[in-house]
Amino acid sequence: MRRISGYFTSLLVIISAGNLFAQDTVLFPLKLRAGIDIAGPGIYLSDKNNLSLEGYLSFDKSEKMAFVLEAGYLNYKYSQYNYDYTTKGIFARLGVDFNLLKPEMSLGKYWAGIGLRYGVSLFNSETPFFQADNYWGSVTSSIPEKKAMGHFIEVSPGVKTEIFRNFSMGWTVRLKLLISGGGGRDLTPIYFPGYGNGGKKTAAGISYFITWNIPYKTKTVITKPEVVEEETEETSTQNTGSNF
Repeated sequence: MRRISGYFTSLLVIISAGNLFAQDTVLFPLKLRAGIDIAGPGIYLSDKNNLSLEGYLSFDKSEKMAFVLEAGYLNYKYSQYNYDYTTKGIFARLGVDFNLLKPEMSLGKYWAGIGLRYGVSLFNSETPFFQADNYWGSVTSSIPEKKAMGHFIEVSPGVKTEIFRNFSMGWTVRLKLLISGGGGRDLTPIYFPGYGNGGKKTAAGISYFITWNIPYKTKTVITKPEVVEEETEETSTQNTGSNF
């Protein structure tokens, strides 16, 4: 009987402790995501010299962080009175996204946060025609196609929201810092995939994504409830007594 009584006593202690430290929880769906950027094709409709295609895959590590892989293709042409320039190639960005919303607000449907990326670009650039004026007159020449590799880092704040079940839309602002344009000091690429103007140390852009979300796991997230201190009758009586 003593042993049985001891088991019941231990069980009551565990239940009481569980009630004492009980916290609110949220069922949070972790997801795989696949998205495409619609800004590039939209620009191409108005400017046939700039074709940019881009997509991404992401994997939720937790309710706050996701691993991201982005990749794309660029075919860019530019002409003015004294030169023509073309570049085409592929790029990739690898990094993480951090959701700044609380789990009970995002619920796996809403994202407002910031991303960090490392980007690399493989491309061919060519100047089929350029004209330079000097003291003796004008010189017309060209620069043959050259392969190059560019590197950059990126900070990308943005928002995404679910518009239909497992489908979401959102935008990302891209703030980029050039590490290397791949052409050296004398042959800086005018423009290259994934980055933009290779003649500038910093660049900016924006992407609009349509995303398909695939839930793969549901995680129970413990949230800390707001603690509200209730004034007891004894405290109220002591405060009242202190006024005299």
